[in-house]
Amino acid sequence: QVQLVESGGGLEQPGGSLRLSCAASGRIFSLNAMTWYRQATGKQRELVASITRSGITNYADSVKGRFTISRDNAKNTMYLQMNSLKPEDTAVYSCSAQVDDGGTYLRPYWGQGTQVTVSS
Repeated sequence: QVQLVESGGGLEQPGGSLRLSCAASGRIFSLNAMTWYRQATGKQRELVASITRSGITNYADSVKGRFTISRDNAKNTMYLQMNSLKPEDTAVYSCSAQVDDGGTYLRPYWGQGTQVTVSS
């Protein structure tokens, strides 16, 4: 089994910054694409940013220029640096990874989520 654990969420004022981490552990042969999602209360889950193993990134238009996704393959960890935070960034942020866990196919795993609240 593989576990993904997010950390770094909390309460921040508008214009502030937070850094989220997503640490993977367990039976991992390799971590492939990793993704941050968020879900605000009463809204559908949306993709925030994704990163391939080689470092190719993709961002939602709403966070381009403010958020930066990165990863440390040696530590099996992904990060999301969030700057210039806005109240509309308030949501539960979850990470997902496509994992080679020794099975026939890559398997998707999810973390439990971390709350980010942006408010004055």
